[in-house]
Amino acid sequence: MLPKPHSMTFLLLCLCLFPAWNGTALCSQPPPPKRIVSLAPAMTEMLFALGLGKRIVGVTSACDRPAEARGKAKIGGMANPSIEAIVALKPDLVVMNTDGNPKAVAERLTGLGIKTFIFRARRLGELPAGIREMGLALGAQTAADLLAAGIETAMQGSGGVPPGKSSPTSGDGCRKALFVIWPAPLIVAGPGTILDDAMRLHGLCNIAADAKVPYPRFSLEAVMERRPDLILIGKGHADMKRVSGRFLESLSTLEAVKRGRVCYMDDALYRPGPRIPAGMAELDRCGRLP
Repeated sequence: MLPKPHSMTFLLLCLCLFPAWNGTALCSQPPPPKRIVSLAPAMTEMLFALGLGKRIVGVTSACDRPAEARGKAKIGGMANPSIEAIVALKPDLVVMNTDGNPKAVAERLTGLGIKTFIFRARRLGELPAGIREMGLALGAQTAADLLAAGIETAMQGSGGVPPGKSSPTSGDGCRKALFVIWPAPLIVAGPGTILDDAMRLHGLCNIAADAKVPYPRFSLEAVMERRPDLILIGKGHADMKRVSGRFLESLSTLEAVKRGRVCYMDDALYRPGPRIPAGMAELDRCGRLP
């Protein structure tokens, strides 16, 4: 006969110790997944950084980093993955994010009884907590803590405006900058993006910060009118130095172009993943161009 419980502590202890109907302890941590499918390049990079690369059984056609990811089975694109291909891989968990993976895909997988983990961090300041949550869910908490701490250190060392604070304005004496995603048509980084957050952290005024969408189309006239002091050009699907040549010729009268304050960057800041500190360091170097 069980002793009469005298406290809530005793009740909680009983709940943890007594097996549930399926024979498992109610308070036990579920076993970490052994077969993982990743539906986003950033998530694939994150999984490898957490030491879970060997457990990945499928990735999207866009998952190109690290090199080992290219040898994994392909399940289609981020927006239109093959549900049949995913099911055939018999995953314990499908890892997704909210920035590129349609909600309908998650709903369909859930309806098929396939467990999903959705990475919801979309802003720079949200990444550390998002990474720690992911590590806890995947049984890689120690590695996640280290990765999150590295991003926090990179953010703290930038010396600019922390995420969540008001952005500097051109009247504050900050250097005006433009981040080019694609030159023709001109697509730039606007508000609500990691790129905008990173620019603000480095004391740069994003001339597209007042746009209505995260990645707005911009006109050359608007660029000339706002006169950025620094032009950042991100890595695209082709040789950006060649592709952006005509774009820069059109802006040849700008001081930024005349003085060579044009900086070509890698894609580290495009993905909310383990290369964020490298992207921050790269942006810092670009921001220091004389």
